[in-house]
Amino acid sequence: MSFGSEFREFAMRGNVVDLAIGVVIGAAFGKVVSSLVNGIIMPPIGLLIGGVNFDDLKLTMKDAVLAADGSVVTEAVTLNYGAFGQTILDFLIIAFAIFMVIKAMNRMKRKQDADPAEPAHPSEEVQLLREIRDSLMQGPRPRA
Repeated sequence: MSFGSEFREFAMRGNVVDLAIGVVIGAAFGKVVSSLVNGIIMPPIGLLIGGVNFDDLKLTMKDAVLAADGSVVTEAVTLNYGAFGQTILDFLIIAFAIFMVIKAMNRMKRKQDADPAEPAHPSEEVQLLREIRDSLMQGPRPRA
């Protein structure tokens, strides 16, 4: 088997395609959640705690060095804890959403496993053989 045909067989397996679809949908979902957190959730929280923009929350460890004309020679060194907090909130929302999806899938699987499968009806031949067996077990019948 050539390398190309082996790779094609691997790539066309259902689980690889499913995984690729999951990654693409997951990336898109991550963007939606980031937009939700940055644009809808964090502004009201910032307003409640005094009009703070979380992107601006940072701890300056070393100030920027400026030249005489005002241009930046070296950038300031900062710890951006506001952006980090937003990222943590993104993660928590995504983790909760995944938890809820997995929980729903497990519930459906348990329900499916709990439903007993309807027993298959025996064929006519099997029914006839059972009748013959049952009549033989009863013993010979007296003749009239």
